[in-house]
Amino acid sequence: MKWFISDLHFCHDRSFIYKPRGFSSVQEMNETLLSNIKEKVSWNDELYILGDCFLNDNEEGMRLMKQLPGTKYIIWGNHDTDARKKLLMNAGINFISLGHAHILKYKGYSFYLCHYPTMTSNNDYNKPLERRMLSISGHTHLSKIWDEAGGYNVAPEAHENYPVSIEEIIEAFKKREEERHEFKF
Repeated sequence: MKWFISDLHFCHDRSFIYKPRGFSSVQEMNETLLSNIKEKVSWNDELYILGDCFLNDNEEGMRLMKQLPGTKYIIWGNHDTDARKKLLMNAGINFISLGHAHILKYKGYSFYLCHYPTMTSNNDYNKPLERRMLSISGHTHLSKIWDEAGGYNVAPEAHENYPVSIEEIIEAFKKREEERHEFKF
């Protein structure tokens, strides 16, 4: 199974990060996010992390990252410095860099993966979903699943601090399409 999450912000000891997620401390956030990911993602799965893995304490950030299950595909975000990238890529365990953006093909769908919300539809709503480029991102820390560019937001805030499966994302895009067509006159 393919799973998605962005903006883990492990070790980011700023209340504007952990409090909106429902935590009283960064330690509580770190452990809950790790636990929630382990609850959903198996060691045989793929976990796509769309940027901003950890901040401030690189040693603790790496300790947490190494505990994440599955093969980890990382899209770099604005807080993923060269030093942090190097730590992750030299960890010797299932961390694979996909750069700053990546196109993922899955069951006839095309997904544009990026840390930043990116408009990819070109307003081509007359085309079926399978013929469009569907955007998946994070960065904004919004608590809603749709970002301003029309893409799917995989930030923890939008999913009760859990990762989201590719199947859930496809179903959300389908539901949004059905709703769009229901309101046409």
